[in-house]
Amino acid sequence: MFEKPEFWDSTIGPTHAVTTQGIATIQLPSGPLSMDGAQWHLLKHTFTNVSPNSLGSSLQNELTRQEMLDKDKKHRSFSWKLLRTLKRVFHATKYQGDTAITIPPFFKDAGRGKEKIWGEETATPQPTVINRPGLNDKEKAELIPTLSTTDNWILLTHPQGASNNSQPPFGESQRISRADGKCSRHKGWWREGKDELDTHSMTTEVKARFQRLPGWPYRKPWKRKTRKTPHHSGRKTSR
Repeated sequence: MFEKPEFWDSTIGPTHAVTTQGIATIQLPSGPLSMDGAQWHLLKHTFTNVSPNSLGSSLQNELTRQEMLDKDKKHRSFSWKLLRTLKRVFHATKYQGDTAITIPPFFKDAGRGKEKIWGEETATPQPTVINRPGLNDKEKAELIPTLSTTDNWILLTHPQGASNNSQPPFGESQRISRADGKCSRHKGWWREGKDELDTHSMTTEVKARFQRLPGWPYRKPWKRKTRKTPHHSGRKTSR
């Protein structure tokens, strides 16, 4: 006989949810939402810090935005392996962009422009990873003062055209890496929690402005270091 999968009641407040085999199913006004169980565990504690009764509405708003991003053919969520590497190299504590459904849980604080998603606001600007494609025009504009006056940010973006009037002030930043695909997840990954890379992802540039780049020179985390074959001149050495 086959064993039935175990169900865990992960309901919190008025928001009903069950988790089985690592996938959580949450009942929202728009219908049931399936997502990775670990991400649900993070969100139900994050959003309930404000109010347990607002969990369902907050998650519904994030879902609506995520579904809009998924409809954009040019939008992809960046691989957590890439984001974790950037966090470690630059000691970043904050993430800007995307939605609460897809933001990695290993960032202490998260937001979009002036909006706080989780964490605490600090008087001193934090080292921040900015996912520019995961921000709308209003949020991009809200970050321009930060990009202009601070030197502790890393920005992920697609190559910017010269005619793009919404470019942030890149003048004093350094482009530290460029990847042609294979650093973004496939669409809808957040429903399964699989970190599978999209083979059709766009070119990504990593730009940064730091007073001192820790660990410089920086090697691309998605490139393996190749060993050069020793060159022999062919001449024999005398003993």
